[in-house]
Amino acid sequence: MKLQSRPTGSGRSVIGRKIWLFCHFSVLGFLWMGLLLSHVWGAMPIPDSGGLDPQGRTMSLSLEEAILEALKRNTDIAVSRYTHDVQVTDILFEQAKFDPTVMFSSRYDRSVEPLNRPIFGLGGSGTSSEPDTLDQNTTTFGLGFSHPLRSGGLIDLKLDTGRTSVAGDTSGFLFNPGYLGNLRLGLTHPLLRNFGEDVNQTRIRVAKNSAKIEGFVVLDQVLKIVAQVEQAYWELIFAQETLQVAQANQRAAHQLLISNRAKMESGVLAEVDVLQAQASVASRVEDVLIAQRRIGDQEDQLRRLLLDSDDGLHEQVTVLPKDDPVQVLHSITFQEAIQLALKQRPEVLQAKKILESRDLDLNFAENQLLPNLELQSTIGLTGIGDDLGSSADRLSSRDFYNVGVGLVLSYPLGNRSATSQTLRQKLEVRKAQVSFQNIRQQVVVNAKEAVRRLKTDFKRIESTQVARKLAKKQLTVEQKRLNVGLSTTRIVLDFQSDLAEARGNELRAIVDYNQSLANLYLATGTNLDRYHIQLETVTGPQSS
Repeated sequence: MKLQSRPTGSGRSVIGRKIWLFCHFSVLGFLWMGLLLSHVWGAMPIPDSGGLDPQGRTMSLSLEEAILEALKRNTDIAVSRYTHDVQVTDILFEQAKFDPTVMFSSRYDRSVEPLNRPIFGLGGSGTSSEPDTLDQNTTTFGLGFSHPLRSGGLIDLKLDTGRTSVAGDTSGFLFNPGYLGNLRLGLTHPLLRNFGEDVNQTRIRVAKNSAKIEGFVVLDQVLKIVAQVEQAYWELIFAQETLQVAQANQRAAHQLLISNRAKMESGVLAEVDVLQAQASVASRVEDVLIAQRRIGDQEDQLRRLLLDSDDGLHEQVTVLPKDDPVQVLHSITFQEAIQLALKQRPEVLQAKKILESRDLDLNFAENQLLPNLELQSTIGLTGIGDDLGSSADRLSSRDFYNVGVGLVLSYPLGNRSATSQTLRQKLEVRKAQVSFQNIRQQVVVNAKEAVRRLKTDFKRIESTQVARKLAKKQLTVEQKRLNVGLSTTRIVLDFQSDLAEARGNELRAIVDYNQSLANLYLATGTNLDRYHIQLETVTGPQSS
């Protein structure tokens, strides 16, 4: 066969026929591909989005509902509450030291003694005779009241009354039986050491601070649980959205595979393009399976925070979040975040109360360096008669009384015990001051980091959205180029992967922003305000 050159016009006609044949077969191929796609796609086993046993339950849950459920059932919070309640009992114990005491006593005594000498010049006997007998019966009743004072003193009020009778010859007694009454009021009060309400209420105030400190521990637990639920909730949403991206990517690979098969059968594409599409489909089925597994893992992580035992985790439950991620910038400055954190973070409040308690202990220790100067005073009335009435009359007449007042000064030589305790409390105060300052610095750093992270993640949302839109446009253009034979299957598959990656990056940025928002509320101690949750913790009874 001899090859001959063709005229220019005939060359154009040949090219035109080739283009016409290509378009003709392309249209037939796409029609055939559509029929095949509907058949193959319907029969193709695509893993379901849940990846769960069909027999499992479904639970629809909003973020606020999840938080409330976690706070209601979390065991760490329950332990902290019990610890707080134990501290509250210490307040009552210290306050009880100033409770008044009422005392009632009764006593009966009988004594039979030999009488060695006469009573009032009567009775008695000589040395050669048997001694006379003094048979005396005494019955006493006492009623007392004592009240420790918050200033350090002690008031003691006591009333004693008794009946005394002597058997035998009673001519030498004025009253037989005789009724004797004594009313005594005493006051003992320190003037230097342990003087004043500030010193004597130190343990009460320290106990109150301890209860408040435990209350801040409970608050810290609550804030952390809220943040953990938020993080797990958004991670579950990310896993579910990632599955949708993986399934969309898988469907795109299937469509390309079906299209390539149709074109190969039409003679437009080579077999290698079909093999490339098949390999991509297999890879993306794996991505779907991995995404399904991650959903199950995240569902268990979230439900673990909502349950108080492992019994519920044995069940297969599909969790369907109700809330959508936020994509609106939360405007806050560094100074605003720092001020909120220093005002509301439980760590700062706890350290502040610890420092306050150490100052109270130091003031008490310094007071113990003083000498012990004590005022002791008493005043009393006495009455006696042949019955209770006459005894009470003489008692109230104030004819018989006793009064006493005195000072007692004591001081241990060297006073080393108080000196060592004062030195120790000074060191404890310094330690608490350093710890308080360290916590404040860390809180400031955390607040600034949270603000930076929030702003960065919001910018990531904007940049990843642009990247996703561009990736989608590039894929659309490249698919059109493939349809007219100007591109390859490998390039289209790469652009499909780029689009899936861009969608995943956008989802990651959105979820990261919502997690950063949760982290900001944790860093500023405002988690509960966000959900209008009020934590009611008993701080113990207040001193009167």
